[in-house]
Amino acid sequence: MPLTQYFETIARQTEDWLDRLVPPENAYPPSIHQAMRYSLFAGGKRMRPMLAVAAYDAAGSHGPRDTVMPFAAALEIIHTYTLIHDDLPALDNDELRRGKPTCHVKFGEDTAILAGDALLTLAFRILADRELFAGAPVETVCDLARETAEAIGSLGTIGGQVVDLEYENATEPDPAALEYIHTHKTGKLIALAAMGGGMLGGAREDQLRALTEYGRHVGLAFQIIDDILDVEGDEKLLGKKTGADTRMEKMTYPSLAGMKASKEKAVDLIDRAIAELEMFGEAGAPLADLARYVAARSL
Repeated sequence: MPLTQYFETIARQTEDWLDRLVPPENAYPPSIHQAMRYSLFAGGKRMRPMLAVAAYDAAGSHGPRDTVMPFAAALEIIHTYTLIHDDLPALDNDELRRGKPTCHVKFGEDTAILAGDALLTLAFRILADRELFAGAPVETVCDLARETAEAIGSLGTIGGQVVDLEYENATEPDPAALEYIHTHKTGKLIALAAMGGGMLGGAREDQLRALTEYGRHVGLAFQIIDDILDVEGDEKLLGKKTGADTRMEKMTYPSLAGMKASKEKAVDLIDRAIAELEMFGEAGAPLADLARYVAARSL
């Protein structure tokens, strides 16, 4: 299957699973479900589900995608929760996301907070549903739920967000803190996608290590490129305003290392990610293509 068709198929499957798993807009109380679905179906590329499914396939699984799709959907639900909360006035105070008004602008700050909470809770409801993961060992599903909690909790995504807030208006640059922010706030969820897909696909220990390292490199590169796009990106293509990092005096790779060095680091990380896929042969081609896509966003 051509790679474009491969990714389009995963995106369609993800949409179908999300529609199936998230309560309909008219479920009572409708206001919260409208807000949840508004943000979830606002036009995301579904990169994290693609990573999970591509890792599942690369691990050599020839079983039905139904084994990995609940996890892929949960990843997108968690990602959407992080975006809703990240956009809130108390955090980044963004008014646009994917070219549309952010959740708190559309529905009010109170409903947006609760919509994010509801999505996060739903994700763990999915991960705890044994019937959804038919074909996967119970131990693997339990391990996956634990890994997910660790990746997005205070030692992962939330920890990265906290340090990001603490370093706003910092008078002294801190490269170590910046790397912590990017590897945790953004990178942990991307690495989880690759690792979790491999776990469900029955990856060997060496394959799982390679997939995890691949995800770590891609996750850091993704956020560095986000920093670059905030300076050089096209607002129409990005679907959000640029220059936010400068306005909020955030610590970024371009502000610390300069644009040239930032681009060079992103390229190096993508190269290192692709090198981790050598053991997978042709089965790793979709993951390599996803890494190249991340780089092509700005480089």
